[in-house]
Amino acid sequence: MMDSVRLDKWLWAARFFKTRSLAKQAIEGGKIRVDGQRPKVGKELAVGMELLIRRGQEEYSVSVEALSDSRGPASVAQRLYSESAASVEQREQQRVMRKAVGIVAPQQRPDKHSRRQLQRLKRSQ
Repeated sequence: MMDSVRLDKWLWAARFFKTRSLAKQAIEGGKIRVDGQRPKVGKELAVGMELLIRRGQEEYSVSVEALSDSRGPASVAQRLYSESAASVEQREQQRVMRKAVGIVAPQQRPDKHSRRQLQRLKRSQ
């Protein structure tokens, strides 16, 4: 049985991030809080610690239930943590609000063909 595991490995094993390097970037970018503190990548995680994880527009408030440094099936990964009911409700409310406002995805730059069409349209006015 493990006593502790690195934060970046646990985030990867719990499937919050696809790679450890993405987990590392999130930690260094201040997107992860451990017991209210901004941790370093090598922070040793123990059972019972509280994490605040921001991914895009979603925010998770989870409690560490088990430790693992290897990535397994999603069903196993979900047993590594428990999310607070308030966190689930808040994420659902934010999802509904985003849907109501119509924010789906950031607008992409027009491609070459579309840019030329826009230039022609502006010149014709």
